[in-house]
Amino acid sequence: MRNKLIAKGYSKNTIRNYLYELNLLLRLLKERSVNHLSKDHIQSYLLWLLQHHGCSETKVHTAVNAIKFYFEKVMGRDKEFYDLPRPKKPFKLPAILAEEVMDLIKNIENIKHRTMIMTGYSAGLRVSEIVGLKLKNIDSKRMMIHIQGAKGKKDRMVPLSKILLESLRSYFLLYTPKEYLFEGQFGGAYSTRSVQEVMQLAKQKVTNKTGSVHMLRHSYATHLMEAGTDIRIIQALLGHNSIRTTMLYTHVSKLAIEKVESPLDKLKW
Repeated sequence: MRNKLIAKGYSKNTIRNYLYELNLLLRLLKERSVNHLSKDHIQSYLLWLLQHHGCSETKVHTAVNAIKFYFEKVMGRDKEFYDLPRPKKPFKLPAILAEEVMDLIKNIENIKHRTMIMTGYSAGLRVSEIVGLKLKNIDSKRMMIHIQGAKGKKDRMVPLSKILLESLRSYFLLYTPKEYLFEGQFGGAYSTRSVQEVMQLAKQKVTNKTGSVHMLRHSYATHLMEAGTDIRIIQALLGHNSIRTTMLYTHVSKLAIEKVESPLDKLKW
């Protein structure tokens, strides 16, 4: 299954998640062969994940995808599992930062850490995209950042902030990275876990809102929308396949909500 996932070009995260989910099922079955499971068995297993194993809807979706991949792509079965019932994912609004962004950035004393967080917010990057940036991806002449091999193996271009460029230059003179824009202590790309730790420590000083580095990406998109940026442009900057994903930010945009007048205010008092 691992070889098939690699051959089909799945991301490292997806490969790890799919193999974990299949391994969980195999350990539960013990000596019984997974190949003998029927559709009813799989449905019972998914129900067990939800009700007894305490799994989230998102995790069960991943389990379904992993099982489908094994039976259809590895074992060569027909697409008999496409109609498996999937739990409805809860609709949750993304957590965003407002004026706290400025305080969060200013409270980071280490210039390397501060510049990483500035990069994430200024370009709406995922944490994997922050650590994956290389020196060659920063085009100061065109004032663009080239994001390569992002989610879905897609490249995209995003504007390079003038303020970020100044910070990057100061950071570069002090740290002189060789290949990756943000390198670890012994070279190579900085770890995503370390960036998350930087974000958590900085966030604790300015807000009690919960969220990871991805909060910077949510904030970037929401602030662009509040500034009147066309949603199609925001979609391209974020690298979303579907406009429906980008539309999520209309639910948290203060500008969009403020335009709606309460029916109570329309009554004649």
